[in-house]
Amino acid sequence: MQRRTFIAATAGLGAALALPSTARAQAATISPTLTARDPNASRNAQSLYAKLVGMENAARSGSSPMTIAGQHIEGQNELYNPDYGDTGGTTYVGYHYNKVKAITGRLPGFVEIDFGPGVNSTNGWGIFNSRSYDNGRGLPSAQKQWQYADDVVDLGFGVWKGFPRSSDGTYNYDGSATNVDGSSSAGFAGGSSAFVANGGSAAGIVGACFHQPMPGSTTKDFSTVKVTTTQSWFDSVVDWQSNTALYQALLADLAFLADKLSYFALYDVPVLFRPYHEMNGNWFWWGGKTAASYKQLWAIMYNYLVNTRGLHNLIFVWSPNAWTPNGSDVPWDYYPGAAYVDIVGVDDYNVRYGTGSTLENPNYTNIYYTALADYAKPRMLAETYLVPLTSTGTNALTASPWVIWSIWGDGLTSHNSNADVKATYYATSQVYTGGSGTGYGQNFNWGSIHAH
Repeated sequence: MQRRTFIAATAGLGAALALPSTARAQAATISPTLTARDPNASRNAQSLYAKLVGMENAARSGSSPMTIAGQHIEGQNELYNPDYGDTGGTTYVGYHYNKVKAITGRLPGFVEIDFGPGVNSTNGWGIFNSRSYDNGRGLPSAQKQWQYADDVVDLGFGVWKGFPRSSDGTYNYDGSATNVDGSSSAGFAGGSSAFVANGGSAAGIVGACFHQPMPGSTTKDFSTVKVTTTQSWFDSVVDWQSNTALYQALLADLAFLADKLSYFALYDVPVLFRPYHEMNGNWFWWGGKTAASYKQLWAIMYNYLVNTRGLHNLIFVWSPNAWTPNGSDVPWDYYPGAAYVDIVGVDDYNVRYGTGSTLENPNYTNIYYTALADYAKPRMLAETYLVPLTSTGTNALTASPWVIWSIWGDGLTSHNSNADVKATYYATSQVYTGGSGTGYGQNFNWGSIHAH
């Protein structure tokens, strides 16, 4: 995530990029399948993707479109960073998942976890408690700064399978966890109850991103993610033909990620995987490079995860940063291609098309929603601070019914009033929320996506 703002220039734009009215024109329906990209795509991944394609087509045809309420979880900040969030201290992995429940009585239907890197980490990759998916790589163990990596795995499983649930062979099915101070407790929050009561069965869908540190860095910390690098250095990273040291370092970093994702694959938990985002900016080491070299990076990542590691449960999301129309940061040349991408999206932290402390304009995000339509893929608002509906009646989903609208971490409370969060989560005719059973107000049977 890069927190930056601009006011989109609208002078001289063609009709296709002009800010529309809230009346939404119909678009041609789409028919992509996961098996067209990956003939071995898992059954649950195929089922989930078919649901998202169906939602996209409902939006394109104007047939009662729905949007899944999403929440990004910065587990490393929740667990270790006392300056993060609204509590004035550290919390636990999934705090903002629970915060939605505390505000609305409901839960997100989509949760995106983050596998890297640590916060204030002073060394390389490590593990907290040895688990089956660590693959005996000889990484240093009992490393508290890597506890969050296991906790986000458990959170993801809890969203897909339910929390707490009966023993099913997975880790922490009952919500038990070890606190960052080393004490044991029943519940990630350190209390006496389960981590989160979301009904105990299928309660939503899962995504993941990877703020990968720059290959070759000895410290795996966010300080080695948001760095400026040269094109020549980057060219060496993606030079698989010469099998450079930096290319091997890239694969070593991807191995840490793949180990975690392999556990999801083992249980056929589909993951909307969103790597190397905001490539049209220059704040991450992979950003601001030539389009050809960026697409080479994506292809290397894809080939390693899908073909080398056999992860057929992944649904790939490409999400550039919000761009200035007709500006130098338009992302089109960076698109990896339909053979490598399943969902297109945008990370939008722009100034609102209005003023004041709440969302003011129903066309917020629509310029990007419209521009992404021609890719013929489901469209997702991958990162933003603002909920789409407000208590004063503004509704950004009418013009832009993204299949998922995902709020970034602590932006849930730092940029939205409780009344606006409630307005979004109570909009049951437009928004799917998470949970199972009774008491959570969910309006979709998440178990219906499970193919087995």
